[in-house]
This record gives sequence, C-alpha cells and structure tokens, in this order.
Amino acid sequence: MIHRLLLPAALLSVSLAFPAAQRPRGNEASAAVQLLAFNDFHGNLEPPTGGNGRIGQVVAAGAEYLATHLARAVEQQPNSIVVAAGDLVGASPLISGLFHHEPTIESLNAMGLSVSSVGNHEFDRGSLELQRLQRGGCHPVDGCRDGDTFTGARFQYLSANVVDAATHRPLFPATAVRTIGGVKLGFIGETLKGTAQIVSPAGTKGLIFLDEASTANAYAKRLEQQGVRAVVLLIHEGGRQGRPEDETDPNGCVNFSGAIETIARKLTPTIKVVVSGHSHRAYNCSIAGHLVTSAASTGRIVTRVSLAIDRKTGTVARVSAVNEIVTRDVPKDPIQTAIIEKYGALAAPIAKRIAGSITGEITRRQNRAGESALGDVVADAQLASARTDSGGAVVAFMNNSGIRADIVVAGGGAERRSSPVTYGELYDVQPFGNTLTTLTMTGDMIRRLLEQQFARPAPEANVLQVSAGFTYRYRLDAPAGHRVDPDSIAIDGRTIGAADRVRVLANDFLVEGGLGFTVFAEGLDRAGGELDVEAFAAYFKAHSPVSPGPQNRIVRTD
Repeated sequence: MIHRLLLPAALLSVSLAFPAAQRPRGNEASAAVQLLAFNDFHGNLEPPTGGNGRIGQVVAAGAEYLATHLARAVEQQPNSIVVAAGDLVGASPLISGLFHHEPTIESLNAMGLSVSSVGNHEFDRGSLELQRLQRGGCHPVDGCRDGDTFTGARFQYLSANVVDAATHRPLFPATAVRTIGGVKLGFIGETLKGTAQIVSPAGTKGLIFLDEASTANAYAKRLEQQGVRAVVLLIHEGGRQGRPEDETDPNGCVNFSGAIETIARKLTPTIKVVVSGHSHRAYNCSIAGHLVTSAASTGRIVTRVSLAIDRKTGTVARVSAVNEIVTRDVPKDPIQTAIIEKYGALAAPIAKRIAGSITGEITRRQNRAGESALGDVVADAQLASARTDSGGAVVAFMNNSGIRADIVVAGGGAERRSSPVTYGELYDVQPFGNTLTTLTMTGDMIRRLLEQQFARPAPEANVLQVSAGFTYRYRLDAPAGHRVDPDSIAIDGRTIGAADRVRVLANDFLVEGGLGFTVFAEGLDRAGGELDVEAFAAYFKAHSPVSPGPQNRIVRTD
C-alpha cells in the first residue's frame, strides 16, 4: 500500500498508481481532485506528548500514524496530492534536530509530500541551510551524522514572497503546477511577511519578505496566463477561533480572527483554496469566497480538501474540506518506523540520559496574565546559569514562543508524584540551541522592554516569562506605552528606578531583536553564556525534583 507514496514528487503529483478501474473517466464534466494538507509538523516523527499530542481528549500525531492516514486517504481518492504550509522543520525534537532535520525530510519524502510553502522556522539556521535541505548534501560542519548520504527533499519548497535582496528573485520557485486527474492545479507558496521579526536576524540575512496578498495575486495572474485557472495558496500565516471553547471543533470557524483573514479578503477570486498555518490552530473557514483551512500542528490533523475542477475551463467548480484527526488507532507505517528506529538508536545515548525529575507535570499553559508554570521554571534555570558568573544577572527573560513542549509525568497523567525526566524531554522544551546572553539595562529600558510585549497581536500570548524575584503589573486596556505600572517593576520587592542599572539575561534570539524586542539592543556590556538547553539540564541536575512554577510573578489588573 504505502509503496505508492515513495514515488518521486514529480511523478506523485501527476497521479498515484491505482488500478485502471478506479481511475475517473475522462469524459466526465469535472475532475475530482483531493488535496491532503498539513502544516507546522516541526519534526515530530515520534508521537508527541502533552498538548502537542492531543486534539481535545483524542491522542493524535506521530509520523507512523500520519503516513498511514495519508495512504488510506489516497486509496479512497486516487487523484490526490500531499501538500503542506511550512514549518515542517525547526523547533523540533532531538531525533530531528540532532541530525539537522535530515530525518524529517526523509520522513516527508516517504509520505509522498509534493509541494510546501516555507515557514518562518525553515529559516532558523539561515537560507543556505534551508537550500541544503532542498537539494541534499551533508552538513558543512557536522557532515552526515547517520553515516550515509543525504539526498534532500523530493518535494518542492515554494517561496513566492521571499526574495533575495541581491538578485530580486524568489529564494525558491514561486509556483508549481501539477497535473492531477487530467487537469492542472497551480500552487503558490508563501510565508508571513513578518518572518524577519520572529527569526534570528542571521537567519534571514540578505532576504526580503514581500506583502502576502499582492504577491499571491500577481502570481495567480501569471498562472492564469499559463492556462492554469485552479489555484491553491499554501501560506505560512494563520488565525484562530475566538475563545478556547470555540476551538473544540477542528472544523469550526467561530469568532475567527487573525492575519490570514485580512490576507484572504484581499485575494483574487482565482485563488479558491488557502491552506494556512503558523498559529498551530485548527479551523475550516469560508472567507470572502475562499476556503481557508489549517491542520493545527505536529501532524495531529490532515485536511482533506475535495475539489471539482471543470475539465473544459480548468476552473474550480466546487470545493469543500474536512479536518480529520490523525488518530493512533491505525497500523504504524513500516517505512516511518524504520526511519524512527534508525535515528532513535543513534540519538538514544543522549536522548535517554536521565537529567533529573519532576514532582508533577509542568506545562506551557498560560494564566490570564500570560505566565506559565513551565515558563517560570525555564526562566529560573536561565537565571541560575548566569548567577554562577562574576557580575551575573539578577533577572532572566524568556520568550514564550521558544518553549515548545510540556514536561509530563512518565506514563501520562498530571498527578503530583516524582517522575524522571530525560535530556531528550528537556531538549524538546528548548530545541533552538540559543546562547544565553547577559547585558546591563537601565530600569527605563526594562520598562520599555515590557511595553514591547503588547505591541504584537494577541499580546497576552507574547508575555515574556520571568525569573523568580522579578514582579510587575500591567493592564491591556491602558494606552499603548503605558500598560505597565512602572512603580510595580521590582526585584525581591524593591522597585527598580528608571536610572538603576540591572544585569539581565535573555537568549541571543531576543537580544538580537527577535519578536520585535528592539530595546535589548540598547543594553551594554554583553557577555555570552551557555546554550539554553544545557543551562536547563544543569538546573534539573542541581534542583530535582523540580516543581511547577508558581505563576505569581506577573499580574494583570484589567
């Protein structure tokens, strides 16, 4: 069954091999075509734990199960193509990250992925490394750690709105055309315009990110001129249903908002389908005549988009979609199992090393103020690493988006009992390999830094996690620039004055201006420290069993 999905992408996109009796008749007025879409896979080859491995109360995800769900969907509809909307790699577990994400590319090749947009995390290690993942070849520093060659992605990355500043050409092709069931289908691939603001500056050096809607419309027009009138936009930008209770239905579109809604309303009617991502949310919407979908993240959902394409005009006559949970009650795909076993065995000496223990699950779940129990622990670990140095920091700031997984009790459950934690689990929490940096800031700089938290959409989700002893209050209903109470900013109960000089710590991603925290650039006397994950592991070694953070350092008063 699964061997059909091992065809090269160019062949796969024409039509998967099925018996002639199953093929649609060429004299039908329209061709039925199925898109199988996912997004934000983030190298989750093994079944993820915690919230990353559930949709509601249903356990989901894992490459072995995702591949089986895709194969079964293809069997049900021969004229299928597998597509994705970015962040396939980056912020990934150790089994992928340790090998520079080559295992994930091999896994996606085996799933039969044909085309994907780039996402912001594809740029975590820069455009040259991303190009290597596309074309193949061993890593320039570490070589091929698995002992064999790396042939690269058989699927095609698309980047219509990512332009090389020197050549003014897209980094990867802007579009791809696939013939499926005798009709042509055009794909445009994009990432969010703000990628440079959420990736380390080194990762996007020399690149320009263009407006999403106008760029997509321009390429849709080019596709029309080539005779391609059924167009799909694969875009790494997203939105969300309004309240947590609205998101219980992965096919819902209740109180929907987000950047993708604004983009969709500006798109040409030629673009009928928008496969989106980035927000890690599931939704199935109709926006201004466009079908707009997202499949959550980590491979927990597959979006099945059904298209009826008029054979005479080449246009989309009908379109619908359903988000299906990638349940774990299906047989494991043997090819994925082989990939996982191969790299799992190579990573095991590092991944399975016991790093410490916890008293109960420690999660990223934020309270109303934006503080999480795990965020408290990560910030405390980073501060502990700096305090061992001469002139060490007295407060640590950690971006919430850099905390990628919960730490769960072995065997499941949230009960408070001592449970071992492996290095691999700590790596899953902090997979970026950022360097911790200490610098001197004034009290006024710190106040303005805290104000910058609220300059982005969904500000409560972007609250910096802070270390023990640092406290402050804020209110979102106050005017911009005046949301933080300056008299409440304190360390160990002592208010920090505007002119006070404070040694602070943050990872180099933040210090370099990531997520728009430009105030860090004003800091002086920088000193480099450990890698974030190594500081995390050292903290667990010294403080186990580690308890969940108290979530009492930040207060929201509105």
